[in-house]
Amino acid sequence: MKLAVLIGIPGIVIATGSAAAAQTVTREQAMRAAIHPVADSNTMQAWLSRVPVTRDFPDDFNATLRGQGPAFVIEMTTSPGCVPCGDLWTKLTTLGQRYGWQVRTISAQEAMIRSGRLGLPWVGNPVAWARPIADAGRVVPIAVGTDHGPNLARNLYLAAKMLTGVRPAVGVRAMSKFTGIVGVPARPQGRR
Repeated sequence: MKLAVLIGIPGIVIATGSAAAAQTVTREQAMRAAIHPVADSNTMQAWLSRVPVTRDFPDDFNATLRGQGPAFVIEMTTSPGCVPCGDLWTKLTTLGQRYGWQVRTISAQEAMIRSGRLGLPWVGNPVAWARPIADAGRVVPIAVGTDHGPNLARNLYLAAKMLTGVRPAVGVRAMSKFTGIVGVPARPQGRR
């Protein structure tokens, strides 16, 4: 039995070759497989060209996003000079305007706390979440790295469904395809 599996989600088995050769890899190896730091637009576009674009949407897609928009906010991290951050911000504000969702930034500190609570590794910027405006404690990650607009819209739809009562396992399974296209981390400034 042959396997051709590469799942780049930290903590998940990454395997290639035969089933007998499947191995559990370290968290660090999984992070390298899942995260794609980019410093310029061309590199970001090259990675995005490999990401499938969502083409099929449920019948209630537009109604759900427009109807739930006023009750939710999208929050994301960003950092100066981060190309994927600018790309994600542009796409989320376009979706926010189209469907009536607020979009704002949060600090890296808040993002690390959220990531820790959800068991997500902190991978840098951008990371985006959706949450009810009235409940800062109920958050659903919608992007780790930038993504195509239709994929982000799909994730907003799934977040709205999960936060309004659809069984979370259904939404999480459908949403677990984050690109990991993130900005190159800022280099710490050394002492002079």
